[in-house]
Amino acid sequence: MARILIAEDDDSVRAFVARALAHAGHEVVEAEDGGLASEVMQAENGRFDLLLSDIKMPVMDGIGLALDVASRWPDVTIVLMTGFADQRERAHGLEALIYDVIAKPFTLQQMLDKVDDALNGRPAEIVSLARQALSG
Repeated sequence: MARILIAEDDDSVRAFVARALAHAGHEVVEAEDGGLASEVMQAENGRFDLLLSDIKMPVMDGIGLALDVASRWPDVTIVLMTGFADQRERAHGLEALIYDVIAKPFTLQQMLDKVDDALNGRPAEIVSLARQALSG
């Protein structure tokens, strides 16, 4: 399976996501904010398949982290998470660098599906439209 770095300042969200991804067979490393995640990426020389990061965090936010990671390790797939519409809007200019943004709150299945889609390189827009067509 994949090696995933989670950057999330909310302990309960981070633990929930980490447990779910580990249960799905992924190797998971956790960081409490963007600054620590950047340090982990540096220490590991970018050896992750996926960065899953909250946008709104102390020290370094998810957008700053995404810009840093994408510039140094362009092969790492990046998925951002946020519960704030204004933060989601800030991520819109990053389409070339990030795979997608997951809106909080999300279900366990939505998060697992998004991670699976990202790791398998499925186009985010097509996946979303296909799911809407199937559910509608």
